[in-house]
Amino acid sequence: MRLVDMVESQMIASVKSEADLQPALTSNSNIVFLLTGNLMTIADYIQQLRAADKHVFLHLDFIDGLSNSKNALNYVAEYWNPTGIITTKSHIVKMAHEVGLKTIQRIFLLDWGAINKGIEMVKSCKPDAVEILPGIMPKIIDQLSRELDFPIIAGGLITDISEVHAALEAGALAVSSGNPAMWNFDL
Repeated sequence: MRLVDMVESQMIASVKSEADLQPALTSNSNIVFLLTGNLMTIADYIQQLRAADKHVFLHLDFIDGLSNSKNALNYVAEYWNPTGIITTKSHIVKMAHEVGLKTIQRIFLLDWGAINKGIEMVKSCKPDAVEILPGIMPKIIDQLSRELDFPIIAGGLITDISEVHAALEAGALAVSSGNPAMWNFDL
């Protein structure tokens, strides 16, 4: 299934702590970015989210004790079985595709150099989607959605519904947020 076909709610829950797990389980968000956990807890978190009919994307860069190796990705795919992964590392995106995981390439838009480098990386590794941070720049979201043939997810520094709408109107497929109050926006 393509990522664009998974999106039912355009608000994605970014779970940054164990305390945010319960609100994510009961939220309107059907996609969850899991940015917390360790080798001892992550399987349980994924299992709970999957039981609540959530698509789970594991942010590999934030999981304590997990390396960025092909063996680690094989383990993640076979034993934890999330929907996919998120990473800032393009070589990890390529390896994750090889083991059958959906991929989201996260890029930080610090300046024009970072934007151009991000475009180059995305075109090279071909993720299933791109998460851009910060997501409060509709002009840049519009430019990237025209320049890249990949769905755009806006995240970071978005604090209210008007910023969510601006990102979506600029071409974002969805918006990720670590704020549980935003996970039940009716989008």
